[in-house]
Amino acid sequence: MSPSAELRTALVDRLTAEGALSDPAWSRAARAVPREMFVASYFEPVPDSVPTVYRSVRQGEPGWLEAVHADRTLITQLDGTTRPGEVVGETVAGSPTSSSTLPSLVLRMWQQLGTAPGHRVLEIGTGTGYSTALGTHRLGDANLTSVEYDPAVAEAAAVALKAAGYAPRLINGDGLRGDPDGGEYDRLIATCSVRHVPVPWLHQVKPGGRILVTLSGWGYASGLALLTVDGPGSATGRFLPGYTSFMIARPHDRPPRPGLALLAGDERASRIDPATIGTWTGSWVAQLAAPSAERMGAGGQQVLVDVATGSHARTTPEPGGGWTVTQRGPLRLWDQVERAVEAWQEAGEPHQEGFGITVSGTGQRVWIGSEDGPGWNLPI
Repeated sequence: MSPSAELRTALVDRLTAEGALSDPAWSRAARAVPREMFVASYFEPVPDSVPTVYRSVRQGEPGWLEAVHADRTLITQLDGTTRPGEVVGETVAGSPTSSSTLPSLVLRMWQQLGTAPGHRVLEIGTGTGYSTALGTHRLGDANLTSVEYDPAVAEAAAVALKAAGYAPRLINGDGLRGDPDGGEYDRLIATCSVRHVPVPWLHQVKPGGRILVTLSGWGYASGLALLTVDGPGSATGRFLPGYTSFMIARPHDRPPRPGLALLAGDERASRIDPATIGTWTGSWVAQLAAPSAERMGAGGQQVLVDVATGSHARTTPEPGGGWTVTQRGPLRLWDQVERAVEAWQEAGEPHQEGFGITVSGTGQRVWIGSEDGPGWNLPI
């Protein structure tokens, strides 16, 4: 057995033992797909660098093959243009814009999607092509269509898929529009996050079909939702256990904003501990309440800045206990967040698996417990 095959087998065995991989059909796919063909190089963060800089790790270099077969996410593009193999010099700075997602998450999502032989699947976000190869191995070339937004990423994935012996239908375009030719799919899986469920998806998945997508936003909180399409343009679903996050789809990403100036404003005592919105589900609730706000800060010092209006709120711990919140602008961001967090706390502070989503032609609403429970409209 080759070194890569040995490492691939070890990875599958480990994921099986940990419970991340339980379906024999997906286990066979994971054992068959040569993962190393889809991550020829990647960016490794330089420890303790502030801001973070990266070094390029290329195929054949020490540690490359082991990292490719580790259960970790590997960054494969910076700033939408820079790929590891193109780096000149020892290090490079930038913001990650494409990656190879950790294998356990990829395989878990394919299992959660609930595909069966004969299903036609639309994948949003080809990325390196590894997830696409897994789906193609399981379902067959004719049953998988994958859409990638970035031309360079799409080209590299197409080359890797062909070299590995897979021939799904590949599209370079805006995945938020789905399949440009339309279609009737049984399943849709997204490997990017979105601020709301794109309407074209709801018309391209058959009634009774499923959509698996991560909902995210400018507050950097995420939740993985599994929806069942009820009819054209409508769906209902629940959020799943665990902690899933993906890079946000570029058309849904936050637009550039001017430099931040925290000016004087109206002050009052906060009714909630600001650190609450720094937790996984607390940040999710805050993002639902203030969907056009960016969140910064940590602990008792939180900052919310509304991208649309420039409104902002900031909290400051008081020496004797408690926190002061300062708010400025047409939106009272902390008021919105505070009410939402209190409603969540009154419901028992459930993790996201206690949340659901209803999508219709009139809007998209995330709720706690049941459809008549506390809820918030997504920005669509």
